[in-house]
Amino acid sequence: MKLKQISVFVENKPGSVGYPCKVLADAGINITTLTLADTKDFGILRIISKNWQEAYDVLKARKFAVSVNDVVALEVENTPGGLSRVLEALERQGLNVEYMYASVFGVHNRAVLIFRFDDTDSAVEKLAGCPDLKIVDSELFFSLK
Repeated sequence: MKLKQISVFVENKPGSVGYPCKVLADAGINITTLTLADTKDFGILRIISKNWQEAYDVLKARKFAVSVNDVVALEVENTPGGLSRVLEALERQGLNVEYMYASVFGVHNRAVLIFRFDDTDSAVEKLAGCPDLKIVDSELFFSLK
């Protein structure tokens, strides 16, 4: 029910985002979705890949500062208010969202949101009992086009 996300610390300068992406491309590793958060001096490139362990190993071997975190993917209606309804449901469950981002694919007028919670295991447990939210497991996530 959880996905593995790789976080790569990069300098905030030209070329620093492209370099880890090229390293992964050269290794034949596909990036399914990503986001970039930045500060004045550095950025955090967050990547989800089906081959996350290989991606982690390749980046680590190239001396990148890299870590792995668990995240949860949730389906959301791709309509006005879809995100709001999901966030309200998370609030009712008492879940704290550390950060989130959207994935560009989905099916049947639905999208996928990626969430990092302060306690991922507890979040998965609470979400499993929440009928108005649907967790996207890794098999479905990596099969979406």
